[in-house]
Amino acid sequence: MTDTELKKLTANTIRILAAEGVQKANSGHPGMPMGMADVATILWTEFLNHNPDDPQWISRDRFVLSAGHGSMLIYSLLHLSGYDCSIDDLKSFRQWGSRTAGHPEYGHLPGVETTTGPLGQGFGNGVGMAIASKMFSARFGDKLFDNYIYAICGDGDLMEGVSSEAASIAGHLKLGNIIYFYDDNGITIEGHTDLTFSEDVGKRFESYGWQVLRADAYNHDEIRKAILSAQNEKEKPTLIITKSVIGFGSPNKFNTHEVHGSPLGKDELLATKKNLNWPVDKEFYVPDEVAKLFASRKSELKKNYNEWNDEFNKWKKSDPDKAELFNKYINQYLPDNLEDELLAAVPKEPNATRTLSSKVIQKIAQLVPNFIGGSADLAPSTNTMMNGFASVAPGKFEGRNFHFGIREHGMGAILNGITLYGGFKAFGATFFVFSDYMRPTIRLAAIMQIPVIYVFTHDSIFVGEDGPTHQPVEHLAALRSIPNSTVFRPADGIETAMAWAFALRHKDGPVSLILSRQKIEEYERDNNFKPSDVLKGAYIVSKENGNKPDLIIAASGSEVPVAADAKKLLADLSVRVVSIPSREVFNKQSSDYKDNLFPPDVPVVVIEAATMTGWGDTFRQKLLCIGMESFGASGPYKTLAEKFGFTGSQVADKIKKWL
Repeated sequence: MTDTELKKLTANTIRILAAEGVQKANSGHPGMPMGMADVATILWTEFLNHNPDDPQWISRDRFVLSAGHGSMLIYSLLHLSGYDCSIDDLKSFRQWGSRTAGHPEYGHLPGVETTTGPLGQGFGNGVGMAIASKMFSARFGDKLFDNYIYAICGDGDLMEGVSSEAASIAGHLKLGNIIYFYDDNGITIEGHTDLTFSEDVGKRFESYGWQVLRADAYNHDEIRKAILSAQNEKEKPTLIITKSVIGFGSPNKFNTHEVHGSPLGKDELLATKKNLNWPVDKEFYVPDEVAKLFASRKSELKKNYNEWNDEFNKWKKSDPDKAELFNKYINQYLPDNLEDELLAAVPKEPNATRTLSSKVIQKIAQLVPNFIGGSADLAPSTNTMMNGFASVAPGKFEGRNFHFGIREHGMGAILNGITLYGGFKAFGATFFVFSDYMRPTIRLAAIMQIPVIYVFTHDSIFVGEDGPTHQPVEHLAALRSIPNSTVFRPADGIETAMAWAFALRHKDGPVSLILSRQKIEEYERDNNFKPSDVLKGAYIVSKENGNKPDLIIAASGSEVPVAADAKKLLADLSVRVVSIPSREVFNKQSSDYKDNLFPPDVPVVVIEAATMTGWGDTFRQKLLCIGMESFGASGPYKTLAEKFGFTGSQVADKIKKWL
């Protein structure tokens, strides 16, 4: 059997495995895997540098299936390549408890680099991975940490706006380590793409600063030539437009939208096997020749891996300081006294929490070498620049400050990619109202349980004069509603420092820090307060008189001083004031802690300059919510506080009427 014949047999193996997995599940997308099987064959058997026995090897190439609906493609490749993905895994595609979910899910199977469901997200994740790779190379050397980020994307990926944002920044940064294949099959769910998509994709990407190449998706020499040309281009990301046929091999359904998202059907699957000269009496069959090809490839890859390890060990001995720094990156080093250091860095005087956060960020930059981040063109307002550290720029990846441009959606996807790559502790910042643009990427970070940090400033109607378009009202409720997402809205420097400490130590989900534009007034705490109380999500700011409170007033952020002022005006009542910087963290505390803080028979008042969705789920006792029932308005923030009822006297009056 010639090499060409063997590679064609391999591609057909992938086609049939994909079609059979979808058919057995009676659900899924067989068309894309069948169409791109030849491209995947050449990439995985000849170019992709990885080690199935060490899937987390830092210097591996990454493969992202951005067109995640075609997940049987990557599952078939992982099985054939020798990853922990069995035939039984392929047979249980899309079933309850299966590791082979309908779309690739990070953490379910080794070799799946990211969760790609919503189209365009994998495209952006790959850009983040490419940035992280460049940053690793800049810190520790090209020879050991120079790798490629490969991806397969489709028409849907390129129609979604997030890919435009990510492609733009990839071109600007000259990310020559990106090699993406565009599955140009001309079909989407509703039919042929000319219904809606008539742009010249090649010219578009050339205008972004990408190298654009073309290859027939079934001409192996063209595919190889394109990959080699992409690898030789060091200053431009590459898009290889592979003209393909969706459902290739299916005699009656190829090049139709029916094969995009539905099983072939038993009769058509049989016809496809006959059309490809495949044994019709075998299911989930891997020919011996194909198994030997992948076994041989795995041996080659293991040799490469061992050679890399030899060089890596030599490097560690020759440069122990760099090796120690490398270990800090990989092990996500944090100093033991982190909380004390951050508390010492924050000013005692009251201020806007975005300003207080800035002081904390400067200290983190000194203490945590792998701490990086930036803003969506708003660093002067979000106060997130790390002073004294360089910015990441084309050809300059040793920096710590990142400029995302006005690209919140792309920023979110890139942050996920940087975090997934490993080694870095990354944050991104923008105004809180623009978290709307990032919600899909925050949700995916929560699904993947990866510790991305978001800094959202200008946190309420008290943004003031910019008016309701820039005043977040429903956004706290929206972020808090995402499972496995933690929100902190601190009220002063101590809470801000501790919120940052929590975010840095948190390992299994994203953390959002919600910070004020305006100065937050000072308030007094009881003498027995400990900063570590903040890490419980809620704590007593000022205790009631006597053994038991008549009333508890709780608040977050800038409304904590309002609660303290209201208490002074309710002198005939025994009032406890509680700060709740993080509802999610508080809800995870023990029942005893929660009941001690909020006795079940004591009425509770919650103040927050936002919609009050979700507070009724936190408290089952008698509850008064003082929040927003409308959008904000344009005007000075102190005027808005009075007009919308967020002064101590107004809160006290409402409480009196309620009681």
